[in-house]
Amino acid sequence: MRSSRLLVTGAALAVVLGGAGFAVADTTSAPGDGVGVLAAGEFDFSRPQTVATNLQAPWGMAFLPDGSALVAERDTARVVQVRPGQSPQQVATISGVSPGGEAGLLGLAVSPTYASDRYVYAYFTSASDNRIIRFRLDAPQTQTPILTGLARASFHDGGRIAFGPDGMLYAGVGDAGQTANSQNPSSRNGKILRMRPDGSAPPDNPTAGSLVYSLGHRNVQGLAWDAQGRLYASEFGQNTWDEVNYIVPGGNYGWPTVEGQGNDPRFRNPIVTWTTAEASPSGATIDGNMLFVAALRGTRLWQVPLNGSGGVAGSPTAQLTGQYGRLRTVERAPDGSLWVATSNRDGRGSPAATDDRILRFLPVGATPTPTATTRPPTSSPTPSVPPTSTPPPGSGACTATYRQVNQWQGGFQGEVTVRNNGTSTLNGWTVRWTFANGQTISQLWNGTLTASGSSITVRNVSWNGTLGANGSATFGFQGSWTGTNTPPGNLTCTSP
Repeated sequence: MRSSRLLVTGAALAVVLGGAGFAVADTTSAPGDGVGVLAAGEFDFSRPQTVATNLQAPWGMAFLPDGSALVAERDTARVVQVRPGQSPQQVATISGVSPGGEAGLLGLAVSPTYASDRYVYAYFTSASDNRIIRFRLDAPQTQTPILTGLARASFHDGGRIAFGPDGMLYAGVGDAGQTANSQNPSSRNGKILRMRPDGSAPPDNPTAGSLVYSLGHRNVQGLAWDAQGRLYASEFGQNTWDEVNYIVPGGNYGWPTVEGQGNDPRFRNPIVTWTTAEASPSGATIDGNMLFVAALRGTRLWQVPLNGSGGVAGSPTAQLTGQYGRLRTVERAPDGSLWVATSNRDGRGSPAATDDRILRFLPVGATPTPTATTRPPTSSPTPSVPPTSTPPPGSGACTATYRQVNQWQGGFQGEVTVRNNGTSTLNGWTVRWTFANGQTISQLWNGTLTASGSSITVRNVSWNGTLGANGSATFGFQGSWTGTNTPPGNLTCTSP
């Protein structure tokens, strides 16, 4: 089965399912029924939507649970919040940022448990080091360092941070111009680091007590995971070859001994290489089995088809070549769209009048209306639990069917489909159940949650409460468990 995206279009909403970590079975639909199946990774690059203009060298981008994006400006140290159809709003200024060259305020990440801890993470260059701090938007002046002492320079600072599906924070750290750092296991430069949210070393890292996850890197710029939890990283080469690597724990990627492909069994080869004129690959994201890489000097967006086994399934293709200048960051938004940030005011580009910009591209065939659908970060998938549902009710009532999408140690992701089984339109719905093992919900999307201990109540939101005959709506959530994670079998669905 190929990974695919199911689009349900309506007068005001496109509900996007599928994409990275959300495989949807291939289906067909009758003409005119508003449902179609599109392969993941297929975006309409001919119809860009501009969601922000006049930014100053945007670098990091991370999405909040409400679907808005936080964007870091490298040289101003500002963090702005961006929503389609609204002007960017400054929400924080990071203190201690020392910009210059490639240095400054770089990566951003949002905690996977943001609903409870409200943490935002930032990687930046100070006057003495590169470091990672965390803060909350309701108290942005309180900025707590979780990692300090990374060597800094005016170039090769790395800076991309992202939470993996395991809940750990990953950081791409450059060699800071000192190539020996990359092969020195005691140095944290020239590495991909993996840490707990508080900055400490997880016990299952390749070397006990060390943050080093992989080594032999020159300047990692992009981090992205596929639906199976595999990590891929884009990286600046020196004079000849830029690359994309499939990252394995403890892997050595050869810098400075090897640039690009090599024949040394000590090192892992990249899965993709480009000339530096074609790429200078920066941010990366994955939709289904398609890796997208933003290119700075190459002024294009690369599409790399992945084979699901840590390799490529075909030749990369380029989109947007030369249309918007230098591209720094690409991220898949919670609503299934693709956001791309330009970097023409970074001192190396030729800015247009409205640069820098953030552009939004919808999946092929999707309505251009911005959506309110949100989803949490993808987690490593496990075989799903068989669905459980309420007994079929009489005419005019609704049913609720639960499906466990993913499960990992201490956490899980579930979704509930509400269906109108009657012959008349249903205006509003409420789903209730009780968790048998004390599970808790940390984040829910496409519904309004009320929890009282193990008793859960979810009501529709404004845009998905009206269901025609045989119509359906789906909401999802991310939760935690200890001991046993028995799926709820006592769902009830009622309508006003």
